[in-house]
Amino acid sequence: MFDLHYWQQRVARQTFIDTALIGGRPVSAASGATFDAINPATHQLLARVAACGDAEVDLAVRSARQAFDTGPWRRMSPVERKKILIRLSELLMTHREELALLDSLNMGKPVMDAYNIDVPGAANVFAWYGEALDKLYDQVAPTAHNALATITREALGVVAAVVPWNFPLDMAAWKLAPALAAGNSVVLKPAEQSPFSALRLAQLALEAGIPEGVLNVVPGLGESAGKALGLHPDVDCLVFTGSTQVGKYFMQYSAQSNLKQVWLECGGKSANLVFDDCQDLDLAAEKAAFGIFFNQGEVCSANSRLYVQRSIHDEFVERVIAKARAWMPGDPLDPGSAAGAIVDSEQTARIMRAINQAQGEGAKLLAGGEQVSMNGSSNFIQPTIFAEVTGDMQLSRDEVFGPVLAISAFDTEEQAIQQANDSVYGLAASVWSDGLNRAHRVARALNVGTVSVNTVDALDVAVPFGGGKQSGFGRDLSLHSFDKYTQLKTTWFALR
Repeated sequence: MFDLHYWQQRVARQTFIDTALIGGRPVSAASGATFDAINPATHQLLARVAACGDAEVDLAVRSARQAFDTGPWRRMSPVERKKILIRLSELLMTHREELALLDSLNMGKPVMDAYNIDVPGAANVFAWYGEALDKLYDQVAPTAHNALATITREALGVVAAVVPWNFPLDMAAWKLAPALAAGNSVVLKPAEQSPFSALRLAQLALEAGIPEGVLNVVPGLGESAGKALGLHPDVDCLVFTGSTQVGKYFMQYSAQSNLKQVWLECGGKSANLVFDDCQDLDLAAEKAAFGIFFNQGEVCSANSRLYVQRSIHDEFVERVIAKARAWMPGDPLDPGSAAGAIVDSEQTARIMRAINQAQGEGAKLLAGGEQVSMNGSSNFIQPTIFAEVTGDMQLSRDEVFGPVLAISAFDTEEQAIQQANDSVYGLAASVWSDGLNRAHRVARALNVGTVSVNTVDALDVAVPFGGGKQSGFGRDLSLHSFDKYTQLKTTWFALR
């Protein structure tokens, strides 16, 4: 059904939302300010989108507050909210092609990845939290016979959600679904590189039956719209996925304003440990390449550090190099492309600086390392592999957020664990071993939020996702994410 020509025809017919959506209505920036939404794969201008600032953020927060205080959403029965969230999930799948195309055009990912992975994933998240709603129970505490103490979960109020550009629709769903399911109102700020699917999602939410004002979307720059949300005194909670540097800003904004709750999912530098008792080295090599080159390496939990036991190092590295050839970038609209464009010229330049610095520090370049130009854009980078990367090199310490793999050898299990844990990040890791005791031992010793054994980057809506150290705190997905969007209330009844 799908080919390059099909998607090109869809591009020609596609329209783009260029305003905020506040209180169920389109709103332009009062200042008249806009920012350019550029297709990174072609450098073509897609739209000039309203650049929201303090005025629009304040309007959106007031709209969300009014909807929370006086509207029907949080007062609906769980069954009613469930039906609406499941309806929204169905609408996402109905508009699957459009949403996939919007994310591909915005940030350069292969359109078929968005179609086959991102949109169904987002739809599943809304359906899962809708289904979870009427299966959550409050508690009764043990008390003396003349008292009754109940412990109930209540919605927080107004939640601000600031999401990144690498998985625009998915990251919005990860925040919105549990926040809305719990009965909150939300102000969503998508990344300025990728506003379109969030704005379309808000329209579909209205169609599904979410009342006006419950979900507001304010596109804009981080230093204006994002900062305004972080400092707003009537935001009860702010959730963020993005860089560690920006996450620290939001912590500061909370302290400078109303001590709003802040939940952060920040950067990562995930380690992938391959031991010599791994029996399927070909699968391990295939997954190692996938773990760093999928989505152009623009994944917070990307397995960007590969540690291989010395006895199998050379053989395994050759296998990884061979697997990397399948990840050469191509036109994102071509269904045959495994990788697409880097999100913009700024990020492309940042990745190339990291590659050049690694070479300057003495890392051995084994594959890639070059930009590729096509369709008038040079925002394409070959899958890049470095070996002989030492712990003091910047490539082993800093998040590149691109298709760049750093390989190091280790001799002992203890050395592998030490190297993996030698990072300011603590988001994820992978372990390849067919020794049951070793797999358990090493997984327990790794200071990260998720350890994937004999696979990479294992993920499901039913299990929590998040990390520690400078990767942030709090968890997305699973029932545990409700902890971010609710507060506990104790009600004590003195009985006569």
